[in-house]
Amino acid sequence: MVRFKHRYLLCELVSDDPRCRLSLDDRVLSSLVRDTIARVHGTFGAAACSIGFAVRYLNAYTGIVLLRCRKEFYQLVWSALPFITYLENKGHRYPCFFNTLHVGVETFHKLLTTITHARYNKNMSEVPHSVQQKTAVDLVAELH
Repeated sequence: MVRFKHRYLLCELVSDDPRCRLSLDDRVLSSLVRDTIARVHGTFGAAACSIGFAVRYLNAYTGIVLLRCRKEFYQLVWSALPFITYLENKGHRYPCFFNTLHVGVETFHKLLTTITHARYNKNMSEVPHSVQQKTAVDLVAELH
């Protein structure tokens, strides 16, 4: 029996405009990453990354994004992220860039890294108290 092996990219969306993070949507972000991969790596990159690519976690308050892709082609996704320079949603265009915080195999480990990063992030005061109180178990339940 063969199973698909995945890699998870933990990224942070950095923007000066706070409306950029609040306008985040997983479908918009997914299409933006796919379009960037097609632009940078061509038809091969778009086809290789179309299977198994997903936005697994998205926090609009902290700008934390967890991307899942297949093991063989994670470097295509990773190398395309620096070419994302804006986020376009609902007719507005916000300048931004992606910071890749971690690349790895296990989802649970990424969530612990996310929680640690969010707690020590300077923007944590902007995060509502209900989001700050989420535990790793709650975040894992969100993914399933």
